[in-house]
Amino acid sequence: MTCRTKTRDHRRSQGLRSAKALCGLLGLVIAASGFVLPQVGTAQTGAVLVDQVEDIVLPSLPGAHEPSLTSHDGLLYMSWLEHEGDQTKVMMGRRSAQGWSEPRLVHQGSDLFVNWADFPGIALFDNGTIAVHWLREIGPSSFDYQVEIALSRDGGASWSEPLIPHEDRSFAQHGFVSMLPAGAESLAVIWLDGRAYGADRSEASTTPDAMQLRATTLISDGSLGRDVAVDLQTCSCCQTSLAATGDGTILAAYRDRTDGEIRDISVARLTVDGWQRPVTVHNDGWELAGCPVNGPAIAADGHDAAVAWFTGANDLAAVKVAFSDDAGRSFGAPVRVDLGNPMGRVDVELLEDGTALVSWVEWTGGNEALMLCRAEREIGCVAQEVLATNSAGASVNFPTMARLGRDIFIARTQPDETGDRIAIRRVRLTEID
Repeated sequence: MTCRTKTRDHRRSQGLRSAKALCGLLGLVIAASGFVLPQVGTAQTGAVLVDQVEDIVLPSLPGAHEPSLTSHDGLLYMSWLEHEGDQTKVMMGRRSAQGWSEPRLVHQGSDLFVNWADFPGIALFDNGTIAVHWLREIGPSSFDYQVEIALSRDGGASWSEPLIPHEDRSFAQHGFVSMLPAGAESLAVIWLDGRAYGADRSEASTTPDAMQLRATTLISDGSLGRDVAVDLQTCSCCQTSLAATGDGTILAAYRDRTDGEIRDISVARLTVDGWQRPVTVHNDGWELAGCPVNGPAIAADGHDAAVAWFTGANDLAAVKVAFSDDAGRSFGAPVRVDLGNPMGRVDVELLEDGTALVSWVEWTGGNEALMLCRAEREIGCVAQEVLATNSAGASVNFPTMARLGRDIFIARTQPDETGDRIAIRRVRLTEID
């Protein structure tokens, strides 16, 4: 079973408003009324996390939604969706210290797959080539869709013909993409792949009837490497995440799935010898007969890495962070960072002092709160901020985060009485001792 909501009217795909309403929890009641003060995971240090907060205006059309952020060479890049008539437009923009560039149209069509949790993303090669991905419907089922990627070598003024990273062309789900530089002229690309769902198989087949995590390499000239399996049985609709260590190893974080329906977080490593056997970040033991639509996030710097994730194990909603000091080969015991009623939808950045900056959405008794926390190993939050609250009838969906020095940019879909817009907040962090 999956619990994804897909519709042409993207407004109707934003109806998950509280942890109690998360269809993937299958009746698990984990939300409560009122704002719950921290009982675990938050050190009462009185530390200040943020020096300055500024709202950044994006030159986009009304109704813009599903932003995705990245940074490269001192610039901020973002992709998002807009709609005009029956056309869905994949857009991108670049922001310097002087402000936003003119938004660029990457691709448009009447058959694009539009979803609150599975949406376009943007990445840059080390040589400055821009890659943007989106999803296109291809079959009779509402969840038959493929991944398409376009490249731009001129700052977004023109785009290549779409590339399809997966060799499979069957009517199946292909989505939840992550892309990350993996050398001067290549990107690592991972995605969830439904080619094995319902496939004809013999009794001797060892391939599970399940969603897979697969990967390839995309070269900036548009050529593709082999489509390889990273994990043949994963959760079906949780976001993936990529990070790179100091030696060039690529780390892929995702929600795994066992035969017994345990859906905990795993990390796989791409080394010079190929993809290595995934490791479980922590044995939460979340048994769930459906997808919670709540993927992890990973960040790395040198040999250090941090993974943030949501879990509902033991009938308790929690946002956790675990650290690695051996480039993702193993992870220490996690710390809990939420305030008691989290919805998840995490992102993470790793700071120079080895602490992790974690964002997530918390349910505050009628409102969503976008939270930011600096977390230390074995301690939890040493400083935290409420960055924004949302009392509208629809959700902020999945906020995304990118970093430029001390500046953290967080973008979200912000519903209001007139529809959707993209809200971006620049947060200047306090100096780290």
